Amino acid sequence: MALSDIDLTKVKYFDYNNEINIPKNGQIQLDKDKLALDDFIKNNVEPNTKHFASVQERLTWLIDHDYLEEGFIRQYRNEFIDKLYNYLKSKHFHFHSFMAAYKFYAQYALRTNDKEYYLENYIDRVAMNALYLANGNEDLAMDLAHELINQRYQPATPTFLNTGRKRRGEFVSCFEIQTTDNMNTIGRTINSALQLSKIGGGVGINLTNLREAGAPIKKIKGAASGVVPVMKLLEDAFSYSNQLGQRQGAGVVYLSVFHPDIVEFLGAKKENADEKIRIKTLSLGVTVPDKFYELVENDEDMYLFSPYDVERVYGEPFAYVDITKEYDNLVANDEITKKKINARDLEDEISKLQQESGYPYIVNIDTENRANPIDGKIIMSNLCSEIAQVQKPSVVNDDQTYQELGTDVSCNLGSTNIANMMETPDFGKSIRAITRGLTHISDIENLDIVPSIKRGNARSHAIGLGAMGLHGYLAKHHIQYGSPVALEFTSVYFMLLNYWTLVASHEIAVERHETFADFDKSAYADGSYFDKYITKDWGPQSEAVQELFKGIFIPSTDDWQQLKAAIMKDGIYNAYRLAVAPNGSTSYIGDSTSSLQPIINKIEERQEKMIGKIYYPAPYLSNDTMPYYKSAYDTDMRSVIDTYAAAQQHVDQSLSMTLFMRSTIPEGMYEWKDGRTDKMTTRDLNILRHYAYQKGIKSIYYIRTFTDDQDEIGANQCESCVI
Repeated sequence: MALSDIDLTKVKYFDYNNEINIPKNGQIQLDKDKLALDDFIKNNVEPNTKHFASVQERLTWLIDHDYLEEGFIRQYRNEFIDKLYNYLKSKHFHFHSFMAAYKFYAQYALRTNDKEYYLENYIDRVAMNALYLANGNEDLAMDLAHELINQRYQPATPTFLNTGRKRRGEFVSCFEIQTTDNMNTIGRTINSALQLSKIGGGVGINLTNLREAGAPIKKIKGAASGVVPVMKLLEDAFSYSNQLGQRQGAGVVYLSVFHPDIVEFLGAKKENADEKIRIKTLSLGVTVPDKFYELVENDEDMYLFSPYDVERVYGEPFAYVDITKEYDNLVANDEITKKKINARDLEDEISKLQQESGYPYIVNIDTENRANPIDGKIIMSNLCSEIAQVQKPSVVNDDQTYQELGTDVSCNLGSTNIANMMETPDFGKSIRAITRGLTHISDIENLDIVPSIKRGNARSHAIGLGAMGLHGYLAKHHIQYGSPVALEFTSVYFMLLNYWTLVASHEIAVERHETFADFDKSAYADGSYFDKYITKDWGPQSEAVQELFKGIFIPSTDDWQQLKAAIMKDGIYNAYRLAVAPNGSTSYIGDSTSSLQPIINKIEERQEKMIGKIYYPAPYLSNDTMPYYKSAYDTDMRSVIDTYAAAQQHVDQSLSMTLFMRSTIPEGMYEWKDGRTDKMTTRDLNILRHYAYQKGIKSIYYIRTFTDDQDEIGANQCESCVI
């Protein structure tokens, strides 16, 4: 029997799954999920999986029929591959939910060319990842197999899906590029967007350096059209380059809040915008310096500055000028064209658009640069707002070659599963293996199609390890999300990620006699990065959190001091190590709650293409844990901000933080609502945005609003960036 022969009227897995959402005697029928899983494996997976007599016979057949690459497998002895498989089989892996199994076999499992038979199970996919990421190192391959089969580590979707396949996409799919104020780089940027979208990329593009609408173009004695027409060109490019119709190209454009076109930029996303300028599928992000918050808080007018004039006076593109530091000088300089608007009026415009669409993302650019340990300037973020890396602008010739090749960014992501990581026999060994696996993807990435991204990756060796499953772990241990114990746990967990990724990156630098470029100019080289760790004990303080970390090594201030000395002497290999992305299908496979955010529903409802609704009970959900599973929409968003802030203080990049609001605010949630309307207003979003800024949050992703008619605004997710 083939997959297309399955009679959906006779199998029961969808019926069982639907019953999860139908209470019986006031109880959620959680047992139906196990029935759905068993029926799916029995009637979908087992009859439609091609079987082989041995591991070696299977690998030979897959190589001969162009399903697997041969090179990485031939790095290993047959005896070792058999040993690795025997270990994986001994773990007796089973999915814990119907959704996990369904997602794996629908999206990740290798199939025959006609899509009728499965050619691998979860163990096989784990084996391919472990062997590929270890690059011939048998010890590392076994260590990675250990992390993957115990679901302590989950590579990003492009890596987990494509690793080992002969016919595959790229291992990374999230990028950042920038324009400067001339037609050559605009053309080069549009070409880069086409190329990156073709390979499945989600692309962040910074337009801050472009001169505003009406600015002079002296060569032709004309006036510039501003950023909105360039946004339209980019939207069309992403729409055209859509992987043969398989997916919509995905991009986000960033603009400084001090750019003269900022109001038009925001207006292009409004539902009632003129069709000539309306942006439908492109995401919007705004970079916000400290000065904007100051002007808003003082209820002052603000000046918007011409990028053309600023670059002419300062000798560098607008995005690279420190607006907060130079604001008064910019205002006083008569050579710089400027226009005046009210800061609070602009903030309200941002919040109105967030209510309507979920956009724009907010990047607190001065907060990012203050915490940035690397020489250079961060000017933007990516499609999910968790990447914060320095870039350098390119200079492009008239023939589209590079006069000066700058550096742009690719995002190489993976995630630890918190609940499973907390059960590892050796936290440090786990993170060191994971760091090496991630680093291998960075090492082999070779994107010739966008030379500035290729150069940026070659110089930085950047990776982004994050975490998922926080709410599930807390509920499992009867800890309320956002409570003091939860916040302390989050801080200690991310301190450990920071410590051990530094240890691993230092080990790699020593082995290879190589650091990231310009290490000597970094806060690691002069030791200042470590100041906060050698002057304060970041380990567990409360008895409750000490109990959670019982048996796990906690570095002392002396350990940090020793690490500081070692890194100042030898360097580290990765310029960036940590970032927390949103989680997509990989969190279901790992039976994990998504990222660091609260759940949305105890029973999540997912709309699957051509299948209909699939229901996913929250991990560890039981009568026992039920009180600890409150919906994000019923949670004070300050608890979410506090949680992300607890992690952010240890993360060198950023965290993709979504805020969840109801259009009608539950009574008593926010004290500033008392005596006012219970409807969500721009004031609510303004207050929360300022609260996040004051807590040191680097970026805010979507604002998701649950409306009174049970709809969600801002709920669409980037398929290429979520991991």
